[in-house]
Amino acid sequence: MEVLEGLYYSKDHVWLKIEGDKAYIGITDYAQDSVGDIEFIDLPEVGEELAAGDVLGVVESAKAASDVYMPVDGKVLEINNNVVDDPSLVNSDPYGNWLIVVEIKNKSQLEDLMTAEEYKKLLD
Repeated sequence: MEVLEGLYYSKDHVWLKIEGDKAYIGITDYAQDSVGDIEFIDLPEVGEELAAGDVLGVVESAKAASDVYMPVDGKVLEINNNVVDDPSLVNSDPYGNWLIVVEIKNKSQLEDLMTAEEYKKLLD
């Protein structure tokens, strides 16, 4: 399983890439591999306020529908319509195809997330 350096990871197999007060959020290689071929992605509306632990969306495959959980509090600034239109993009490049961009409300919550090294240990 691929794990990229420089990202934050949640125990729910979600990654965050931080740029200033924005976080790009997607699912990890492990998560996309676990659900199989993704056929549908449901994401929140732009402007929606989500708290850490809230469901930010649903990823569906022939095998299962899986909730994707918010790793931090934030306001949705953007959704990735490319993955809504073609969910298989997440299977082919999970780190290149984020799901949503949020404005982070509380940067101290990043301390509760894992580094790439810590996430690799979780997967082992």
